[in-house]
Amino acid sequence: MQDLYIHNTLTGNKELFKSIDSESVTMYVCGPTVYGEPHLGHARPAITFDVLFRYLKHLGYKVRYVRNITDVGHLLNDADEGADKIGEKARALQLEPMEVAHFYTKKYHESMHKLNVENPSIEPIASGHIIEQIEMIKKILDNGFAYEVNGSVYFDVIKYNKTNNYGVLSRRKIEDLMDNSRVLDGQSDKKNAVDFALWKKASAEHIMRWPSPWGDGFPGWHLECSAMSCKYLGEEFDIHGGGMDLVFPHHEAEIAQCCAANKKPAAKYWMHNNMITIAGQKMGKSLGNFITLDEFFNGTHEKLDQAYHPMVIRFFLLQAHYRSTIDFSNAALQAAEKGLLRLFNGINVLNNLTSSSMSSVDISLLQSKCDDAMNDDLNTPIVLSHLFDAVKLINATYEGKHSLSHSDIQILKLLFDKYVIGVFGLYAIEKESTNSEFNNLMKLILEIRSNVKANKNWEMADQIRDGLNQLHIEIKDTKDGSTWNYKK
Repeated sequence: MQDLYIHNTLTGNKELFKSIDSESVTMYVCGPTVYGEPHLGHARPAITFDVLFRYLKHLGYKVRYVRNITDVGHLLNDADEGADKIGEKARALQLEPMEVAHFYTKKYHESMHKLNVENPSIEPIASGHIIEQIEMIKKILDNGFAYEVNGSVYFDVIKYNKTNNYGVLSRRKIEDLMDNSRVLDGQSDKKNAVDFALWKKASAEHIMRWPSPWGDGFPGWHLECSAMSCKYLGEEFDIHGGGMDLVFPHHEAEIAQCCAANKKPAAKYWMHNNMITIAGQKMGKSLGNFITLDEFFNGTHEKLDQAYHPMVIRFFLLQAHYRSTIDFSNAALQAAEKGLLRLFNGINVLNNLTSSSMSSVDISLLQSKCDDAMNDDLNTPIVLSHLFDAVKLINATYEGKHSLSHSDIQILKLLFDKYVIGVFGLYAIEKESTNSEFNNLMKLILEIRSNVKANKNWEMADQIRDGLNQLHIEIKDTKDGSTWNYKK
């Protein structure tokens, strides 16, 4: 297998990936809390780790990929007190919480399907694993790293930090956390403000509740991922992924819980995608810059100039490295749309190329550049830049400026199939310019222009070409005839 290097948040370094089992990979990624419409922030981790999932399989690994659904325990403001996000939405809509969770889980799946995100191997639901979470709490209590107060159970961060490092992932110091913490109403049960809930006693108005050894209640948000990852991947597994906003407190708490329960830190490699911004601000409901995926697909949000095909969204995200921020704008998405069309137009030209007996370029170098970039922490924008270099070569070959042998053409076809289709999960989209009626119209126009040129009416031929160019239709004259390409 090829050497794959990935950035490990746990160490802060780019490391050679070595799976626990040489032939298989175990990976857990935090999925959505299903209380609202899926948005662009949901799309980025889904696509990032979908690409990793696809690439690991391409490298020859058998991959067990677990991505959860959070339908309980995630409270407003990611806090230990207050209303459950799904419960609050259920109250507002006068529905059962599971109706809300089911509805938005379905919406999430529909959006992921449109984005061509592959299904994970397992998609566990938090409310379906209450027993496992209770059992994990018991282990943490038995090991002395938690305490029960008035029907709630809290993780004892201070005691844990005496023998472990709470802050190993986020690089935060326990002293700073203590200084910056403030006691909120209802938190008086905690020994320290930095402690976090493993199990919360349900108040009378709390809809979602389950019986436990400590009374009726519900699990803490952080606990579900620890319990479910260990259940399906074992106490030690290869990769844990998610958005960078989950590093603290969610993922930090996960490490602490696993170490406290199993004396093992769970994942070897922690991978995090960066955020999406609008005009430099993080995309979010509270800032009024929140755009759902359906709004992108339908063009119904006031900030959108047009509708954007799901493949344009996917391509837009792949144009940036997963660890870098990416700023949304209509101009950026429209540029992504043009790039996607140009990429698949190059593939179409490639499929119609005729080979030469000799090649004037070294295709193997282009192939190795793509592999090197992908193995360098999934550097998708660099891979795309090399693929666009290939598109330039393909177009130049079609125009007679280069020559490619049959074997080189086959190598290029395999290269595009491997990365564009297989690893990146892209497929060709249709614009208004690619339907059959428009194709027939353009065929007729090019035939008329060919007859005009045959009669040596060069001025008319140029007039037709220039007029089409103003309509964003580029005409190329080659030794084999004229071709057209829609460039808008």
